[in-house]
Amino acid sequence: MVRSGTQGSGLNSLDALASFCGIELEYRDARGKVRRAAPETLKAVLAAMGVDASDEAAGAAALQSLERADWQTPLPPVAVLRQGEALTLALHLPAATLRVWWRITPEQGGDLAGESPIDEIPLVERRQFDRAWYQHRRLRIAVDLPCGYHSLEVGEAAAGSSLGRMVLIVTPGRCWLPASLVDGRGLWGVAAQLYLLRSARDWGIGDFGDLRTLVTMLLRRGADVVGLNPLHAMFMDDPERASPYSPASRLLLNVLYIDVLAVPELDRCGAARELVASPEFRAALERCRAARLLDYTEVARSKARVLRLLFTQAQADRDSLRWRDFQQFRSKGGDDLERGCLFLALREHFAASHADWHRWPSAYRDPASPAVIEFARDFAVDVTFQAWLQFVADAQLAMAAAAARPMAVGLYRDLAVGADPSGGETWENQSAVVDRAAVGAPPDIYNPAGQNWGLPPFHPRALRAEAYRSFIALLRANMRHAGGLRIDHVMSLQQLYWIPHGLAPGAGAYVRYPLEDLLGILALESERHRCLVVGEDLGTVPPGFRERMAAANVLSYRVLSFERTPSGFVAPDAYPRLAVAVAGSHDLPTLRSWWNGRDLELKQSLQLFPTESDRSQATLERERDHADLLRAFRDAGLTDGVTTDTEADTEALLDASHRFLAASRAAIALVQMDDITDESTPVNVPTTRDEHPNWRRRLAHTLEAIDSLPRFAEITRIFAGRKR
Repeated sequence: MVRSGTQGSGLNSLDALASFCGIELEYRDARGKVRRAAPETLKAVLAAMGVDASDEAAGAAALQSLERADWQTPLPPVAVLRQGEALTLALHLPAATLRVWWRITPEQGGDLAGESPIDEIPLVERRQFDRAWYQHRRLRIAVDLPCGYHSLEVGEAAAGSSLGRMVLIVTPGRCWLPASLVDGRGLWGVAAQLYLLRSARDWGIGDFGDLRTLVTMLLRRGADVVGLNPLHAMFMDDPERASPYSPASRLLLNVLYIDVLAVPELDRCGAARELVASPEFRAALERCRAARLLDYTEVARSKARVLRLLFTQAQADRDSLRWRDFQQFRSKGGDDLERGCLFLALREHFAASHADWHRWPSAYRDPASPAVIEFARDFAVDVTFQAWLQFVADAQLAMAAAAARPMAVGLYRDLAVGADPSGGETWENQSAVVDRAAVGAPPDIYNPAGQNWGLPPFHPRALRAEAYRSFIALLRANMRHAGGLRIDHVMSLQQLYWIPHGLAPGAGAYVRYPLEDLLGILALESERHRCLVVGEDLGTVPPGFRERMAAANVLSYRVLSFERTPSGFVAPDAYPRLAVAVAGSHDLPTLRSWWNGRDLELKQSLQLFPTESDRSQATLERERDHADLLRAFRDAGLTDGVTTDTEADTEALLDASHRFLAASRAAIALVQMDDITDESTPVNVPTTRDEHPNWRRRLAHTLEAIDSLPRFAEITRIFAGRKR
């Protein structure tokens, strides 16, 4: 097959360019109607990708340039294949190439090599660019590589020169599962928002010390899982930006979770002990500890003051084994840790004028600039302080994970779908993170205007060009000290809805991602970390997506109130085995407020119903849901003590809801800590920011009190039966 120039596809140049770059030209909305992306949307998404399609000529030129670049690159940057699968590679070679050699360097060492005449490599196509001809051939190499990250180099035999090198990733294809889950046992646990935990010794926010206490409590009662919110780094200079799903960086930990009293340097730091014992400081701690709404500003101020003193003590102990442990931690953290800490030091430096790096002096917006390199040298102590905080946080998280080791799963962490655009990820990784668009959701029945989550997406072509380094780094950072990882909006492995800056959510478009490659890498890292994977698959799920996740051992995320069909709620034994069954989440009402309708009253008070008709419709739907779920309880034989009066029977309904979850076929059932403490208000009301104190409502009881709550004992009794 011989072609010259841009391939004919039947599409105009804008559509052809958009499709080439992975932009979906159309999608089916929540009502089943096909929506086509407008030309202006395609141009804006392409512009966010750094591709000029401002007019027909620019679009045609951009498409030809991208195609030319692909054809003039001998090897793809990366290939992902399952173990035992044949290795077949696309080679793009100058027409004059007569013989090629190849060499594979496995991760474990020991090169494999071979050589082939060009005529023995099947020809796919020839193309001409700028009067030069190129050939596309399929090279098949019969090797059986172990799982891991390998290197492949190809060269021209006649000249003896290298044509290119690529990363070869061999994956098991399926994520790791604990033996007890494989054996068919039903696991259970508790999901908690760490920052909302209270204890007799907290500093106004739940910390890693409280996490260890919670682990010990749950382990004693036979739990298998401790679910957590994202532990990502937040903004110490602006702590009131509190959503754990919009962090500064997903590669680092939130240092507000450090249990200051457990930092070893405290025993040797008189200045810190004196500060903590002072009346002014103790009064501030008591105010924070007693408050029902978390005061992030005061918590951050108190912890930062003491941690600075403890760092000074750590520096004075440079000859200690602990400082050597810190240096080893920093060395192993590599570039990701160093760049992240450098960003945090820079942000602290510029916070008084412009915290957002986009508004820093231009010389500091590039991580590789001379000004940034000079800052790293001149302010090395500040960068080291940030690294030391990560060391302390990591060590305390490791201790909590060690306490959870007897559990079948242990700590179950959460990976947010993105990071705040003003945070470190966009500054550190400007080639792979798109800075001119945000991810969200198109208009649907519940959100007719669509949603803009304000989180910058990965550039799929740039991600592939870097051999998925950024994605791998995210997985490794968040599988660390974890037996399970929940991936928020797991559909992002296949597609994301991009909203270019300046456009309304309804004017976005879906962008494709290399699902099979990302899923293969996820499986490899899951096996290496012995970390099961849960995919939060709520919302619009592409056809066949859940089936593909199940084939890869990625557990589905099933919420009780969403698991219904037109005829009623799904029975417990109809839940998929590879699933996590939950009553709610951080974005949903507590069980009590769902049953008594207080969540609808809250929405009404916050003016979240566009019209009175919408409110009435929501009330009717809730009444229907109540009746249908009661019928499902009755069909499952779980209605002891329950009548039709939901207000009077809330206690019995809460127990029935938990018995229903415990009876489900799902491999894991999780209880929300908010339901153990019987909270009536949600921790987060989506679409609100200043109208509701999101991410701040602390639990009604301390951990010490929870341990003796009758409801906790009853829930333990209900879920203990899953193990039989």
